[in-house]
Parts: sequence; structure tokens; C-alpha cells
Amino acid sequence: MDANALLTALAGIDPAPLFAASLLPYLLFLWWSWRSGRMPRLALVGFCMTLLFVLVTIAAALVAERVYGHQLADVDALHGGAEAMLTLSNLLVLLGFYRGRDAAGAVNKS
Repeated sequence: MDANALLTALAGIDPAPLFAASLLPYLLFLWWSWRSGRMPRLALVGFCMTLLFVLVTIAAALVAERVYGHQLADVDALHGGAEAMLTLSNLLVLLGFYRGRDAAGAVNKS
């Protein structure tokens, strides 16, 4: 099979089932992180916010398609709002681990 035929075959695959299937391992990761108690709380909130980002992105994509007749990437206000949710969740994860590192260092010094 040449490269063009392979790309054409891959383009015909609906990615929706893959996105849905990826939810299970992520939910297991969140459950394990919460149950273990080893992840900084703010970082865990950030990882949970990633699920909120996914929901906001789905809603924004539906609005972009139905109201504007375009893909989400073509409607800047909706796309920017969805990406802002991802930025917020990433900042919470980063801040959570940063604070967790400082807290662990304070415990190790005593």
C-alpha cells in the first residue's frame, strides 16, 4: 500500500470512538490520583478541569457548527474561550505541582 492510499484509508476512519475510549483511562487516572492522596490537591483540580475543557470544547464546537456553520477552529471567539479553559487547567496543574514541590521540600528540611 502506498502512502497516499494509506492516508486516504486513515482519513476515512471516524475518530469519535477513539475519543470516547480515551475517556476511560483518563477517568481511571483521576480516580487513582484521588484515592492515592499523593498528588497535590490543586494539581488534581487542574486535571479535573481538563474534563471541563473537553465539555466546553464539545459545546463550543456544536455552537460553531449550528449557529455559524463553521468548524470550531474557524470561530475565533468560541475557539479562544475553549482554549482558555485548557490554559486554566494547565496552569492549575503547574501551580499545584509547584506548590507540592515546595511543601515536600519544607517537610524534608524539618
